[in-house]
Amino acid sequence: MAKPATDLAPAAPKQDHTRFLSGPEKAAIIMLVLGERYGAPIWSALDDDEIRALSRAMSRLGSVTAEAVEQLVGEFTSMMATAGAVTGDFDRTEALLMKIMPSDKVNALMDEIRGPAGRNMWQKLGNVQDQVLANYLKGEYPQTVSVVLSRLRSEHSARVLALLPHEFALEVVTRMLNMEPVQKDVLDHIEETLRTEFISNLSITQRRDSHEMIAEIFNSFDRQTESWFLAALDERNREAAQKIRSLMFTFDDLSRLDPGSTQTLIRFSDRDVLATAIKGAAPSMKKFFFQQMSSRAVKNLEEAMSSRGPVRLKEVDEAQTRIVALAKELAAKGEITIGKNRAEDELIY
Repeated sequence: MAKPATDLAPAAPKQDHTRFLSGPEKAAIIMLVLGERYGAPIWSALDDDEIRALSRAMSRLGSVTAEAVEQLVGEFTSMMATAGAVTGDFDRTEALLMKIMPSDKVNALMDEIRGPAGRNMWQKLGNVQDQVLANYLKGEYPQTVSVVLSRLRSEHSARVLALLPHEFALEVVTRMLNMEPVQKDVLDHIEETLRTEFISNLSITQRRDSHEMIAEIFNSFDRQTESWFLAALDERNREAAQKIRSLMFTFDDLSRLDPGSTQTLIRFSDRDVLATAIKGAAPSMKKFFFQQMSSRAVKNLEEAMSSRGPVRLKEVDEAQTRIVALAKELAAKGEITIGKNRAEDELIY
């Protein structure tokens, strides 16, 4: 007697037609199925990188079988039908991305979303430029400002206070003098307000000064290229050229360093690079550096300069650029101080 058909053999496993498709390829297929009418709102919500990735995947798809399309659409609609309610917040977003992206990329992305560096609200605020923070706080109540400044580093609070209108700043100081312990719900409210009204919009409102950007670019030019651009700008926009000049930091500007900073710069400099930089410098700059060195150090540097023989202007420019870059690096680390003008560098005894 023959066995029932159901007992003859197990059902063949369902073939997976989409297992070799990448995420972008699956998304590209879904977008092709949706077409212009239903896909347009999704396209408009994507950023440039997402559009680029999706378009690249779409252009390389080739022929996709009807079975693969049907299975993929079925998976998509099934996910949408069973998803239920969802909640999106910072921690859930970070946890999800950690499962699908390298951790270093996730950390970089989440730091960008956070705004200024730091996970804690007060750490973020501590990294905001003084003028930007002062501009925001002067529109708040003095009591609120007093709470904010009491949570920051004293030197940061001092700089911000100095930028506030005098009467307003005095009122803030008065409130700080009489401040009682702040209740947790009040502090939470202030943090949330800062997060939603200030930090979240900081990356949008904060723009780098274009003159400063160009000045940094010009600092990297050789002398001839720099002179050509500045001369050309003088003819087209003299005001802009003057502002860029004022923002540029050149080898000659190192003469603004105080003796201690100059000696530190010399100590950290490569001797051959410094010798080349000074060899092509103006006599006043040679004198400036030599005055901060011992007689033996001057003699050794002069010997290094002499042993170099004739040097090309390009080599001098490169050496001076390296010394300037080192000065900026040391300044960023707090090893030396670079004043913006001579008045700031003047010492009062």
